Amino acid sequence: MKPMTEHHLAILRRHMVEIVDMHFDLAADEIGRDRLDPELRRALMDVPRHLFVPQALAAVAYQDTPLPIGFDKTISQPFIGALMLDLLGVAPGMRVLEVGTGYGYQAAVMAEMGAEVFSVEVVEEFSEAAQARFEALGYDVKIRVGDGTRGWAEHAPFDAILITAAAAEVPFDLLDQLEVRGKMVIPLGAGEVQQLSVAEKQGNGTVEVRELMPVRFTRLETAG
Repeated sequence: MKPMTEHHLAILRRHMVEIVDMHFDLAADEIGRDRLDPELRRALMDVPRHLFVPQALAAVAYQDTPLPIGFDKTISQPFIGALMLDLLGVAPGMRVLEVGTGYGYQAAVMAEMGAEVFSVEVVEEFSEAAQARFEALGYDVKIRVGDGTRGWAEHAPFDAILITAAAAEVPFDLLDQLEVRGKMVIPLGAGEVQQLSVAEKQGNGTVEVRELMPVRFTRLETAG
């Protein structure tokens, strides 16, 4: 069989986005919207997802399923990943903290949309892999190895925070680094199944949480 070309990969990427479109339509009652933000859709079409998974999985990178990336971690199903970014309301110039870089796909999509992205990853090997990809593809994402639950205080406050692992409750250290009226998107729950949630910081420092749909994420880890 011939190797896949960029043309083949572009077709698979377009198909992935069409599947995401379909999921948005089907889940409209749960998520409160029936279509992707147009700029997010463009970014999903442009970012080469197959370069943000282990090389052996490149051929299946555009399937609508989570994929293993090592260390008992996964890259999220494209629909769930896109939904999290859509809920975050990523826009040009927005300062976003990401907790859980993985291979860097979500951060690359946000950078493609013009956001200023700061990403913290607890697994050093992932951080190195993501950094190499950002440099090779020209994405200006600031990344460091560390305990994501502590955020990145020297660059706070952030307009939005994306947490790509599950926590039993909203991490209040991170909430402190969020702008008033800023949003945090996070899977919340102590069990195997969590609720994908949007937490919005109120003017008095409290948080308003809106639960959308059940999801399955690995647990949010702290460093050593």
